[in-house]
Amino acid sequence: MSESRFGKAEKAAWLGIASNVALACIKGGIGIMAGSKALLADAASSATDVAGSFVVLVGLRAAKRPADADHPYGHGKADTIAAIIVSVLMILIGFEIGQSSFKALREGVDEPPQWYALVALGVAVLIKELLFRYSYALGKKLSSHALIAGAWDHRTDVFSSVAAAAGVLGALIGQWINQPKLYLLDPAAGLLVAALVLRMGYKLIRESVHSTMDHVLHDEDAAELIATVQRIKGIITVDGLRAREHGHYVVVDVKISVNPKITVAEGHEIAKITKQHLMKRFIHVSDVMVHVNPYDPGYPYKNNVDPEQDEMPTLLH
Repeated sequence: MSESRFGKAEKAAWLGIASNVALACIKGGIGIMAGSKALLADAASSATDVAGSFVVLVGLRAAKRPADADHPYGHGKADTIAAIIVSVLMILIGFEIGQSSFKALREGVDEPPQWYALVALGVAVLIKELLFRYSYALGKKLSSHALIAGAWDHRTDVFSSVAAAAGVLGALIGQWINQPKLYLLDPAAGLLVAALVLRMGYKLIRESVHSTMDHVLHDEDAAELIATVQRIKGIITVDGLRAREHGHYVVVDVKISVNPKITVAEGHEIAKITKQHLMKRFIHVSDVMVHVNPYDPGYPYKNNVDPEQDEMPTLLH
């Protein structure tokens, strides 16, 4: 990831931190004054998001470090590890919110929350939805798992705030029609918020763990890479291509066939051009390893490979 891309990612992380601090303070203060369990649960969720945003920021900065002897492929997986930590935090806060709301339901509620709790939740929904759209689009553009995890964290807050708003509204309706039993809708909404947070936390941690295992891109995702290599001058055919995710970027292994009568130096130059072209054309590709085969129509390499013993031998790049 380039300096410019890291700058954009860090900007999004700082924006998330600032917004979550503000929302946690506002929702917490209004939740106490309004006497709303649902709003307090939503405030707790935002407070945890502050820690999550800091984790995202730390992960991005760790991923920015260049490759070294112990980490020849760089530190990109720090980004994915940050996403896992964010997910775990979401699960923990989900349990805490659920426990608090269940206790309120069991003990009962004497009076409904104040009307301005509903206003605070409406504002929170609007802000969080805007943050989700911004962070998700940027995370996709930069191929950052941590930013995408943070974006879904914002979307979870949207759902939780909507659920909390429904509970507050139901409790207020109970006051208007003199039905005290409806007051329980406020803590019930807090319980629903907990379920939403737990569900999203589980989904994100599952996806993040999957990404740490050098997930290979599907055929449809690698098709554009293959088409790009095939168009490079001097390459007769692409014998095989593997593209694996490594944190926020992709490492490509490709086998190409060239004219068997060219020199080793010429083959090396074609491999070098292939690497440079892929890394320039696709900003998420961080490294390319190229194996050059002499083209033989009677013995095509891609049709005579044992998948159990297929390895990339001498690489030119």
